[in-house]
Amino acid sequence: MKPIFAVMQKSLILIQCKDEVGLVALITRILAQHNLNITAMREFVDESAECFFARIEFTGEVKEANKLSNELLQDLPANAQVVINPRTEKRIAVLVTKEYHCLGDTLVRHNFNTLGAKVCCVAGNYNTLQSFTERFDIPFHYISHENKPKEQFEAELIAALENHELDYIILAKFMRILSPAFVERFANKIINIHHSFLPAFIGANPYRQAYDRGVKLLGATAHFVTNDLDEGPIIVQQTIPVNHTFGTQQMVIAGKEIEKSVLSKAMHLVFQDRVFLSGNRTIIFE
Repeated sequence: MKPIFAVMQKSLILIQCKDEVGLVALITRILAQHNLNITAMREFVDESAECFFARIEFTGEVKEANKLSNELLQDLPANAQVVINPRTEKRIAVLVTKEYHCLGDTLVRHNFNTLGAKVCCVAGNYNTLQSFTERFDIPFHYISHENKPKEQFEAELIAALENHELDYIILAKFMRILSPAFVERFANKIINIHHSFLPAFIGANPYRQAYDRGVKLLGATAHFVTNDLDEGPIIVQQTIPVNHTFGTQQMVIAGKEIEKSVLSKAMHLVFQDRVFLSGNRTIIFE
């Protein structure tokens, strides 16, 4: 008879707090007292911000998550953040305009259960991608921005999104600048893919800018959205070499491939709770 091995329950703790001596010893002691076995632990100290970050995977039964969380908070520095077993399958909305490549890649991954998240809806300020989205049995909210003030447009968008209990909003080539009020409402939950290697070539027509400048590297950036246009905390960047034979259209084609790759990796990291924010920087435990 083949031996039967019990499958241990795997759990996750995320900790962010002010740095001080003895934090690792403190955390491991409390977990041991709960008979929890650490299988992977990554920690980092941002010395400039005096901030400690930890991502801990462990096995064992968490009988009372609130009790464990309270014990950690009681002994950790003031204003510590502790999250135990965050939702494993994130709930996301994807915002689009007319370009399909990032949306298409995201929906295909979702269809084959490799995205690590549930696409609850897609919303667009044009209906160009509505029929494509609905082929995947995902609701599409068409919310036009035309002939209405930004406040009204965003109010309609918020009304559509808030029904889905979202963890993140993905801007998949969504070509509208969001207001500070909208960004604040979904603070640290909006991820954008930008068609350039930030901070170069900010704004419209980046590939034309790159071509006119004669660049030798072409890239893309995925970042969290803040009120500073295209300058939020960076999650992933990637570049490829180009040369004088690349025209603007060839750069666009190559750039779209990079955008898909960068956005996919950024979502993977975020959905697995591997990304922490420290001011305008990210701490990433790959």
